Amino acid sequence: MRLYHSETTKSRRARTELHDGALVTPFECPERVDLVLAALRERGLGEVQAPRAFGLDPVLAIHDRGYVEFLSRCWDDWVAAGMVGEAIPNVWPARTMRGDRIPDHVEGRLGYYALAAETSICAGTFEAAMASKDVALAAVDHVLASGEPAFGLCRPPGHHAATDQFGGYCFFNNAAIAAQWALDAGRIRVAILDVDFHHGNGTQQIFYARDDVLFLSLHGDPRHCFPYFLGHADEHGEEAGEGFTVNYPLPPGTGYEAWGEALEDALARIRAADCELLVVSLGVDTFEGDPISAFTLASGDFLDVGRRLASLSLPTVFLLEGGYAVAEIGANVANVLEGFGRV
Repeated sequence: MRLYHSETTKSRRARTELHDGALVTPFECPERVDLVLAALRERGLGEVQAPRAFGLDPVLAIHDRGYVEFLSRCWDDWVAAGMVGEAIPNVWPARTMRGDRIPDHVEGRLGYYALAAETSICAGTFEAAMASKDVALAAVDHVLASGEPAFGLCRPPGHHAATDQFGGYCFFNNAAIAAQWALDAGRIRVAILDVDFHHGNGTQQIFYARDDVLFLSLHGDPRHCFPYFLGHADEHGEEAGEGFTVNYPLPPGTGYEAWGEALEDALARIRAADCELLVVSLGVDTFEGDPISAFTLASGDFLDVGRRLASLSLPTVFLLEGGYAVAEIGANVANVLEGFGRV
């Protein structure tokens, strides 16, 4: 399996996250990258390569130009405005306010483009997001060219990033950018299977009215779990995309047996949809020890997850999303890839 990584993904080192009413050190940290790399190398799972720079065009195929420009300037504008901490949104165009005017002040623009308050913007954020997107594109490029599987060690993750909103540690939607790249290269339909504990709200929003991407997500029930306001079972897509969004909201405490049943249903739907490529939004925060999640998968279960994914016999690209039990993240990611390779 080809593995892709860029050291630039570690250039974002945020100091603050709003969690349970307190400002804490973020759970999404650069050390996640080093631990995954160490586990992959220890297992001998493949050659690690750096991606080339793909530029902004693939980003703009998915994301709003004004949003991308905001991200590129946010930290500099924040510092220039005299702010002393990291850029954390504190006001939004909520239901009783106007959402059709973008403020001039960076604090207002920050809230306009944010979907949650837990994710701060700091120095290096835009550069890390650009590198993460490059990792995803290099991985899918390899799969398209060779048919062989690839893993992109994306950091920051991407599946919460919508067309013009960031949050949940995500700024550019790596899986969506990769899927669009494949479609632009001539693939007719792509499946994105999101196995992160948290719903891939951004990916769903981006493709909700389209039938060239089948989006399936196994996640914590949004009645109880972040991001709360998307990911219910009655969300099926709209217009041309009707039936091409499939959500599996599962209750806190879900173990591997019930989770695996949902996965089998998702795999059956992928088989029936004539997809030519599988993009796996690989979150391993379904692990029983994850500090901000609520499922109970054991490390050994991830080997079986990989085996089940391989049963599709599709060209497959894995892109890292969540996983915040930092001591175990490397083993859990490696188990998925090793299980996939055993079939």
